[in-house]
Amino acid sequence: MSDIAIIGAGKLGTNLGYALSQKGHRIATLSDRHLATAQESQQFIGQGEYFDDNRYAARHGQWIILTVPDDAIETVAKELADSDIGWQDKFVFHCSGLLTTESLGPLEKRCALVASIHPIQSFPQKKPDPKAFHDIFFGLEGKQEALELAIKVARQLGGKHFILEAQNKPLYHTACSIASNFLATLLDTATELLEQAGLTKSEASQALLPLVQGTLQNVKKFDAGNALTGPIVRGDEVTIARHLGALQEHPELRDLYIKMAYRSLQIAKREKKMPEEKFKALKALLEGK
Repeated sequence: MSDIAIIGAGKLGTNLGYALSQKGHRIATLSDRHLATAQESQQFIGQGEYFDDNRYAARHGQWIILTVPDDAIETVAKELADSDIGWQDKFVFHCSGLLTTESLGPLEKRCALVASIHPIQSFPQKKPDPKAFHDIFFGLEGKQEALELAIKVARQLGGKHFILEAQNKPLYHTACSIASNFLATLLDTATELLEQAGLTKSEASQALLPLVQGTLQNVKKFDAGNALTGPIVRGDEVTIARHLGALQEHPELRDLYIKMAYRSLQIAKREKKMPEEKFKALKALLEGK
């Protein structure tokens, strides 16, 4: 097993370091611009020296994993490439879903083997979740030799993988962001509306959670398009009109509703769940015609 240096001791870096350590790898070093942050991660992982010097930390790893924010990856890569570290046969990965391995160009020029390995998962806390990487997918992109190692890492962690072309990473990351971030945004919006209907925030959250969990189970069983239910799929013009009326005093939320309803309408048509006349009638309603 290999010695690993983790640069960026945040939530992802800590969870990833812990998971790799549980598979027999040695976390040799952790680095963060805030020494106390690196120390905290070391305590969670249970091994590794901690530093606030990226170059010193990288010197002691055969694999160097950058889990810093996207806007810091190129800066850190240049910082490491400008050091006197010998990069021949060292593997360098970053974990950005958006950026390609082009951001590791300075290190590749120094003969490092580079790839990006992005776990399609959210990490809400630094305290490691032992099952955080089980059965998730990793989006991989990079040079062949580093990709082969990235595939092995994904499998060791209990995950699956697919290979991305560099030019497709922005679309890929947009999809991940919509599925994760916007789901939370929609739930917050629904919670706010229930509060205005007289529920407490706690009651609203508890009321919606089983509905959301049931929907996700249906998505898992049938896929998202076939899991779509509700008044749009039924072609229920009266209900949709009442919804729009209820949102008259909330123009921003009404606009969001219309956009989401229109997208749902397109999905229903694609899945052949709606007669053409119903589609046209609901489309006209949403367009205010």
